[in-house]
Amino acid sequence: MYSFEEVVVEILFVTAVSFVLTVVFGKLLIPALRALHAGQSIKEIGPTWHMSKQGTPTMGGLMFIAALAVVVLLLDWKYVAGGNRGGLYVFLFSLVFGAIGFIDDYMKVVHHQNTGLTAGWKFLLQLSAAILMTVLLRYEGYLSPNLYVPFFDVSIPLPWPVYMAFAAFVMVGCVNAVNITDGLDGLSSSVTVPVALFFALITGLWQQWSALAPLTHFSAALLGGLLGFLVYNHYPAKVFMGDTGSLFLGGAVCGLAFAADMPLILILVGIIYIAETLSDILQVTYFKLTKRKTGKGKRLFKMAPLHHHFEMCGWKEAKVVAVFSLISALFCILAWFAVSGRYLV
Repeated sequence: MYSFEEVVVEILFVTAVSFVLTVVFGKLLIPALRALHAGQSIKEIGPTWHMSKQGTPTMGGLMFIAALAVVVLLLDWKYVAGGNRGGLYVFLFSLVFGAIGFIDDYMKVVHHQNTGLTAGWKFLLQLSAAILMTVLLRYEGYLSPNLYVPFFDVSIPLPWPVYMAFAAFVMVGCVNAVNITDGLDGLSSSVTVPVALFFALITGLWQQWSALAPLTHFSAALLGGLLGFLVYNHYPAKVFMGDTGSLFLGGAVCGLAFAADMPLILILVGIIYIAETLSDILQVTYFKLTKRKTGKGKRLFKMAPLHHHFEMCGWKEAKVVAVFSLISALFCILAWFAVSGRYLV
């Protein structure tokens, strides 16, 4: 039985350890990436003022991935030995997506262009990882086919095949949404900080009647890792997380939601990811429809995804990041109340 104070102290400790490790790993990693000429290539179709970022080291997500690996291995070995492998599974799930991102980044660096894996290969690899994770969580008892609905405190029973198809769709969608959000210095890491804190607190307090300590450790380590990464990634960024980091991050967020058996909470905590993705989809769809009707495509936004639209409206990068992060934090607070009936009784 954990008290609120004990849970908070534990979260702060793990966050601090992960933060320090990430900062230390960053000191070692960034010079190594520069020496390997692992620089980011900027798309010509993107904002022209982003061309100054050309050559900034990428694959910086490796620094917080390494920190999380240390935390998971050192703090959770006793839980793993006892059969509680939730945190380990979420880390491995995230790591698989991070590996897909690493391959993509490596191909971009080698060919010195902003194209890596084809969309088809990315989707196939991500879908395979999502299906594997869903089957594993079901087998280990972390998932139920009852879809919990926030705010209403009810669960909708679904047939397993339907639930697993839903899970795979959401996982792949979430991972790619986080990847799309990673378009400004510090953006995806900043908007994910309150998400990591949400999962750390909700799973930490839930420990009082459920063995979710590994998920709490993972969430807190993710929080510390992101804060440590922001030391190097805030504007103007000294390093980018690359697809290595953003796909890992997406895997971590949706992995936590499913391991805690509340995937619909992603609608709230992932509001920025959803808005960014929808802006991209709407932009492309509207352009194609208007081009088909008039012969000349029109755009809903000045540029997609959404963060570029606000840049085109005159917002500085730092302002976009600050506003988006505040919105993310507010929706995480809303998510807290949305699930409090189930998790904080």
